[in-house]
Amino acid sequence: MTHSHTNTTVGKYLVSPLTRLLDDGRFAASVSIRSGSGSGTHDRVLRLASVFADNAAAAHYATSEGLRWIHHRHAPASACAA
Repeated sequence: MTHSHTNTTVGKYLVSPLTRLLDDGRFAASVSIRSGSGSGTHDRVLRLASVFADNAAAAHYATSEGLRWIHHRHAPASACAA
């Protein structure tokens, strides 16, 4: 079962954390990063390797990683090289 959590909007992006209960009782995390609308919608889904003891921690991590992806994408080239 996949759990949906609070979405976060940053500029043109919608960050949606997703968590999934694993067979061992821990939670896996993914994050959807969507931009655009209609036929111009782009949706990237990052499946994250870490697992978590609780659903809230997995959702928090997924949101943080989505925001980090957006920040990295929009950082000046000189900041990425540092």
